[in-house]
Amino acid sequence: MTYGAENRSKSLAQVIMRAPGAALAAADPVRWHYGPQFDAARAAVQHGDLTRIIEASGARIHWLTPQDAPDDGLADAMFVQDPSFVTRAGAVVLNMGKALRRGEADLHAAAYEALGVPVIGRLTGAATVESGDCVWIDPDTLAIGRGARSNQQGIDAVAEILAPHGIRVQAYDLPYWTGPEACLHLMSLISPLAPKMALIHAPLLPYALWADLRARGWTLLHAPEDEFHASNGLSLNVLMLSPRDVVMVDGFPKTRALMETQGCRVQVFAGDALCIACEGGPTCLTRPVLRA
Repeated sequence: MTYGAENRSKSLAQVIMRAPGAALAAADPVRWHYGPQFDAARAAVQHGDLTRIIEASGARIHWLTPQDAPDDGLADAMFVQDPSFVTRAGAVVLNMGKALRRGEADLHAAAYEALGVPVIGRLTGAATVESGDCVWIDPDTLAIGRGARSNQQGIDAVAEILAPHGIRVQAYDLPYWTGPEACLHLMSLISPLAPKMALIHAPLLPYALWADLRARGWTLLHAPEDEFHASNGLSLNVLMLSPRDVVMVDGFPKTRALMETQGCRVQVFAGDALCIACEGGPTCLTRPVLRA
């Protein structure tokens, strides 16, 4: 098997990434809703630090576009998590809720063709889902957060694509929080650390999802609220390289310690200019293709 990333009992083996590059360097931070810590040059350095951690894990990186590619106007395309996801049956190419990001789907479709990963479905028209709203509860159950970026039409379309492959979709409503211009995904509120363990921000997590996970025997670690708010939620954005082997943005020692008390190995990288400023953490910066 050369693709399939829904099984969190497995280690990250292949991943798509995109360097910040010329598009981020030319980005208007107001237009892209980037914060005051935004610094394109430092963001590129910090992305390189994350890349080295992923390479050291043994995962193979496929670059979405050449690292020295010219400006294509898609500043957020470095957040490769969102425009698609990959199952054991193949990839699903999504339709972004953020209008500025609509062009990213074509990049992902082309990448899967080059990698030999079949595309089993693609969202179009008014149907929107961003993969930041998608969390695998188990290899046969995909949770999708319904909110500013993913609508019911999109959720229904994903469910129709996945049903023939034995995968069920369950929708959960997200809160308004700071409004549609900001980025509140379901994965802003929950980061799986192992097959049945996750870091959560309980005050904003859909109660129905909390109850469903508890009923399935999940261990849910409530992240320190002060660090969640200080980071605009990015303290919770944790990438699982393998069960209990994770990567997070540096600077949030209480959140790190909480995971370490549960037996997690936690690696960190500086992400103030890249992650906190641009509203996307290490999970957002990676599109898993294969867990094996």
